[in-house]
Amino acid sequence: MNALWRETAAAIRDVLEKSGVDPTDIAAVGATAHGDGVYLVDDKGQPLRPGILSLDSRGAEAVTRWEVDGTSAKALARTGQVPHASAPSALLAWVRDHEPEVYAKIGVILAAKDWLRCCLTGTLGTDLTEASTSFTDVQTQVYGDGILDLFGLDTLRAALPEPAAPSDVVGYVTADAAAQTGLVEGTPVVAGLHDVTASALGVGGYARGVVAIVAGTYSINETVTDAPKTDPAWFCRNGIVPGEWNNMAISPASAANYDCFLYTLMTAERDAAGPAIHALVAEDVAQVDRSSVLFHPYLFGSPHGASASASFLGLKGWHGRAEMLRAVIEGIAFNHRVHVDALRGAFDIESARLTGGISRNPVFCQIFADALGLSIEVTDIDEAAAWGAALCAGAGVGLFDSPRHDPRVQNVKIYAPEHAHEQDMNDLFALHREVSDTIAPIWAKLDHRGSAP
Repeated sequence: MNALWRETAAAIRDVLEKSGVDPTDIAAVGATAHGDGVYLVDDKGQPLRPGILSLDSRGAEAVTRWEVDGTSAKALARTGQVPHASAPSALLAWVRDHEPEVYAKIGVILAAKDWLRCCLTGTLGTDLTEASTSFTDVQTQVYGDGILDLFGLDTLRAALPEPAAPSDVVGYVTADAAAQTGLVEGTPVVAGLHDVTASALGVGGYARGVVAIVAGTYSINETVTDAPKTDPAWFCRNGIVPGEWNNMAISPASAANYDCFLYTLMTAERDAAGPAIHALVAEDVAQVDRSSVLFHPYLFGSPHGASASASFLGLKGWHGRAEMLRAVIEGIAFNHRVHVDALRGAFDIESARLTGGISRNPVFCQIFADALGLSIEVTDIDEAAAWGAALCAGAGVGLFDSPRHDPRVQNVKIYAPEHAHEQDMNDLFALHREVSDTIAPIWAKLDHRGSAP
C-alpha cells in the first residue's frame, strides 16, 4: 500500500512537470480506482498488509459456502447483491480465517481510492458508491444492522468507513503530500468514487435509460434507476447521490483476456510494433468474415461461478491467429451480452455507451454492436474514470453545478448492428451460452485439479 502511494505521488509529480500546469491552478483533486478488494489500516491509518485487488479470488471458498448455506440469498435481499470472490465481505472472511492477527488489528476498511485519499489528506473515509460494495442496506443505502453478522464479521462494525457523497470535500492536501506530489498544500480533495461509476459518468453514460459498457479488466454493464430492483444477475448499488441506484452486471471477463493473448502469444509482434499492435490485430480480425471458433473469456473469472475457465472450441489445423483473435473479441463481446441481456430484460434501455481500451478500435466496436444487437455510442473521451473523478472534484468546489454537468462537448460515433450479420451472431451467441451450460461440470472437475499460483 505504501508502494502504491509512492508510485501515485510520483505519477502526479510527473504529470505536473510534463504538462506544465501550475499547481496553484488546480482547484480540487478527486480520486478513483478499482472497486471491491480491500485495503486494511489500523486505527492510526497505517497499512496492516498488502492491499487485495479486485481480481483476487481467495474469497471464492467463502462464497461457495455461502451459496450452499443460504447466506448469499439473504445478502441479496439485504444488500442488493450476492457476494462474489473479490467482494469485501468474502475477502474479510478470508482474512479472519487465515490472518487472524491482521483481522484483530483492523481499524478501518478502505477501498483503493480511499487509501489514496488518506495519503493525500490524512483523513479516513469512503463514498456512497464504495460503501455499497457489501454492507449497506439496499433500501436505506446506509450500513444496515445485522448485515455484517450475515458474514460472521460482526466485530468490524466500528471499522466501516464513514461515507460521503463523491463530490463532498473531505480534506485538504497535507504538507507531506504536497512535498511528494507537487500539489499545493491545502488543495481541496473530494471523496471520489468507485471506478465503475466514474467511467459511466465520464462518458455521459450515467443516466436512466442508458447502459454504460466498460470493456476493461472487468466486463462492466450498468444502468441508473430511481428505485432499487434486485436480482442475482446484477449488483444494485448506491448511485452518486441518495435516491439513485446503479445496477451493475459485471464479471472479471473482458479486455484482460485480449491483453493476455497479446502478452502470452504475440510477444515478438507486440515488442516490434509497440502501440501499433492494436491496429495490426484489427487488420487480422477484419479478415475473418464468419466465425467457426468460440472463445470463453474466463481467464480471471466469469458470470458462471469461480470454477469456470477459458477455452477455445472449434479450432482446426487450418485456423490461424486471425481466427483466434476474432474469437477472443467475440467471446468478450458475448460475455458483455450475457450481462446486457439481463439488464435490458428488467430495465428500459434505450441506448448504450461503450468505453475502455476496446472502444478505441473501430473493428472491435462493430463486433460489439453486432454481438449485442444494439447500437453502440462511443465518445472521444479517453480515461473515462479519471474524467468522472474530475467532474466530482469540480462539482465539490463549485466549478460545475453537479458531477452530471459536464462542460465538455463530446464527439460521439455510433456503430449500428449490421443486418447481414444479425442472425449469424445470434446463432453464435446461442452456442456460446449452450457451451457454458454444458461444460460447467467439466470446469468444476478441472478446478479441483489445480489452484491459482
